[in-house]
Amino acid sequence: MKWIDTQYIAESLYDRHPEINPRTINFVNLRQWVLDLDDFQDDPNRCNEKILEAIQQAWIDESE
Repeated sequence: MKWIDTQYIAESLYDRHPEINPRTINFVNLRQWVLDLDDFQDDPNRCNEKILEAIQQAWIDESE
């Protein structure tokens, strides 16, 4: 899984953290939770705010 796999990342986060409201998460925690996913294998430095926003929105969509 890479940073561009926003939908797959969102689904994985939804499964791993069902108690979290993705609307309230900060980007520092979101980035770390993505890095902690077992299938994630991308360079941590390739992440930016636009990617995190896309992941957050996909997670919100998944949770609704």
